[in-house]
Amino acid sequence: MPDSPALTTRYESLAAEVLEQIHAGTFQVGERLPSVRQISRQKGLSVTTVLQAYHLLEDRGAIEARPQSGYYVRAPLPPAPAPQSELTDLPFDPARVRIDDLVMLVVRDTLNPQLIQFGAAVPDPDLLPTARLNRILAQIARRNSRAYNTAGLPEGTLELRTQVARRAFLAGCSLAPDEIVITSGCTEALHLALRAVCKPGDLVAVESPTYFGILQILQAQGLRALEIPTRPDTGISLSALRFAIENHPVKAAVVMTNFSNPLGSCMTPDRKRDLVEMLSAAGIPLVENDIYGELAFSGQHPGVAKTYDRTGLVLLTSSFSKDISPSYRIGWLAPGRFKNDVISLKMATSMATAILPQLAIAEFLESGSYDHHLRRIRRAYAQKVGQMAHAVVRSFPEGTLVTNPQGGFVLWVQLPERVDSLDLFRRAVQAGITLAPGYLFSATPKYRNYIRLNAAYWSFSAERVLRRLGELAAETA
Repeated sequence: MPDSPALTTRYESLAAEVLEQIHAGTFQVGERLPSVRQISRQKGLSVTTVLQAYHLLEDRGAIEARPQSGYYVRAPLPPAPAPQSELTDLPFDPARVRIDDLVMLVVRDTLNPQLIQFGAAVPDPDLLPTARLNRILAQIARRNSRAYNTAGLPEGTLELRTQVARRAFLAGCSLAPDEIVITSGCTEALHLALRAVCKPGDLVAVESPTYFGILQILQAQGLRALEIPTRPDTGISLSALRFAIENHPVKAAVVMTNFSNPLGSCMTPDRKRDLVEMLSAAGIPLVENDIYGELAFSGQHPGVAKTYDRTGLVLLTSSFSKDISPSYRIGWLAPGRFKNDVISLKMATSMATAILPQLAIAEFLESGSYDHHLRRIRRAYAQKVGQMAHAVVRSFPEGTLVTNPQGGFVLWVQLPERVDSLDLFRRAVQAGITLAPGYLFSATPKYRNYIRLNAAYWSFSAERVLRRLGELAAETA
C-alpha cells in the first residue's frame, strides 16, 4: 500500500535522526542499532514506520540488516572511481595569477549562513572539540600569569613547539622544538616560506589543480605559477616536474603531499623521497603543505616529504585549522635552513602569534585528547566522503566522475564537458547552495567543467540538496 504523505514525513524524519546519531558517534561502525520494537515504543511510531526508516538507511548504505540479529551501522561505502583522464596533458607555460575577484565572489557566498555549505573547505563545527578547548582556555586565563599577557616570541611558545615536534616524530619526521615556528594559520606559514625563498618575478612550480589560496599568495608576492600536472591517485607528476625544472628557471615548488586540495591525492613514501631528492639536486626549495595529513581515513598519518630532507631545503607547513579549530588560527612551519629568514619576516609582519590559543592547543595535545578526537573525526569524514561521492554519482548527469580520497574532506568532481562550473555556481547560489567552481584552482581556465565539494557538512538531509545540485548541472548542460 502506498505511503501517505504524513507517514513518509515520519519515516524520513526518523531516518534523518538515526543518521545524525551515527554521525555524532552515538552508534559506531559495527554496532547494533536499537531494535525496531524498541524504537517503536520509544518514539510512539508504528513498527511499519520504523522499518521503512531502517530500509531507507539501508538503501543509502548507512546500515545493514543481519539475519536473526537486527540492524548494524555499516562501514563507509568506497567512493566511486577517480577520474584518470584530462590531467596529464597540461601546458607548462607560466601564467601570472589573477583570480582575486572570483575568490572574493565565492568566499562572500560561502560565508552566508543561509546557503548549504558545499563550497568552503572548512570542517564540520559539530565535530570540533570546542567545549573541551573552551574549558582549557578558561583555565589558562584564570591562572592570570603575566607571561600570558605579552607579545611572545616570534617562534611561538615552547609548549606548543614541543607538542608539534612530538606529533611530527609520530609521523616519521624528526624535528626539534627549536626547528619550528608557530604561525597565524597555515596561510601565514606559506607566505613566510615563499617570501624566504623567492623574490618578486620568480617562477614557482605548483600542482594543477591546486588550492586557490596558494595562487593568491603567489599573486600577492608578485610570483608566477608554473602548473604541473597532478593525478588524484599518485599526486604531482614527477616526470613533468623534472621536465619543468630542466626547461624553466623554477625557484621553488609548492606541493600538498597528503590528501591535496582539491584532488585528495596522497603521494607514496617513495614518491615523496624522489620529489625531495630531485628538487634538492637542483637546489630548489620545496614548500610542503601537510594541512590534511592527520585526517587519514586509515588512522595512520602517511608521513611527510620533510622526512627525506638532508639539505634543509624542505619547508614543512601545517596547521590545526582542519581538525581542531579554524578560529584559533594556529599553524606552524619547519623552515629548515631558512629559519633565520623566516623569523625576521615573522617579526616584520605579525611579530608573534597569540599566546593563549597556542597554550590551549598545546594542552589539548599533551592531555591525549587529540588522538581520541582524531579517531572520531577520521571515522566521520570517511563516512561523509564516501556517502557524498556515491550521492554525486547517483544524482549528477551521466559522465560525471568523482575522486576517491583516502583522507581530508573534499571531493573533486569532473562534470560533462558542456557544463560550465561558474554558470553552475551562479545557479546553485540562487537555489541556496554554494560550491567552489573549477576556475579557482588554476591560473588559467582549464577546469571550467570541474567543481570542488566540501563533504564535511554532509548529512542524510543534505542528499536531497545534492540531488537538486545535480539537476542544476543537468540543466546547465
